[in-house]
Amino acid sequence: MRLSTVILPIHRWSEGQKIWQRAEDLGFHAAYTYDHLSWRSFRDRPWFGAVPTLTAAAAATESIRLGTLVTSPNFRHPVTLAKELVTLDDVSQGRVTVGIGAGGTGFDATALGQQAWSGKERADRFAEFVPLLDKLLRQDTTTETGQYYSAVEARNIPGCVQRPRVPLYVAATGPRGLRLAAEHGQGWVTYGDPKGPADVPVAQAPDVIAAQLAKLGAACAARGRDAAELEKVLLQGSTAERPLESVDAFVDWAGTYRELGITELVIHWPVPDSVFEGDLAVFERIATEGLAQLGG
Repeated sequence: MRLSTVILPIHRWSEGQKIWQRAEDLGFHAAYTYDHLSWRSFRDRPWFGAVPTLTAAAAATESIRLGTLVTSPNFRHPVTLAKELVTLDDVSQGRVTVGIGAGGTGFDATALGQQAWSGKERADRFAEFVPLLDKLLRQDTTTETGQYYSAVEARNIPGCVQRPRVPLYVAATGPRGLRLAAEHGQGWVTYGDPKGPADVPVAQAPDVIAAQLAKLGAACAARGRDAAELEKVLLQGSTAERPLESVDAFVDWAGTYRELGITELVIHWPVPDSVFEGDLAVFERIATEGLAQLGG
């Protein structure tokens, strides 16, 4: 099992770079950031762009993996996103992981002037977005016409440092998204029950993940793929569980999900006066001691 972190893009870089470098020093497998234009309680607080932040982090670090968790079609187009990801992969010398999801109904869902899409409309777009992004990242030249997204002789030369392309980690819980994860993903991402994760009792939270993993396995089997090939990523912070209160709490929580088959845990870097408020000293102990105590 691996342990990673999410660093929100809320810091001016003079301070933010110290956090990304500290994440590397603490031994995290990867450091991700949210790809939003604004987000929930941070809407009226500083919030910077994900790809420029990751590019700066790539220049300020040496070994930690970097990525989005997640980017979505809400304000992205596969052609321009692919160009940015190829560039980021080059700057980081092949350390990029791309978390990608269908998007939600948050503030940036309508920032470009469109009406908020329904769940079906988001799924329809995502079903085009992922295959086209996959092709763009693999091929020197791509031409494709879709209902929502098209590319006309879109060039991506020299391509990704990682071959055949940067890994895609698909966030999905519904049948269509899980099929996309099975077909295109090197990893799968969940944060719990999408209908109301904070309302799920702590004792039932692992059952939600177990059911999702079973559906992922079925989607992979239908595709003729071994589900063991995919990394299975759990993003902490959207359930009633409190694994960051102590090292012991983390070890119990991590052990539960390792037993279910989760291969990477992602915990939020503490942010004062927010839903991610926490004790930085405890967080750093979890980073350095947690998996060791678990035996992983």
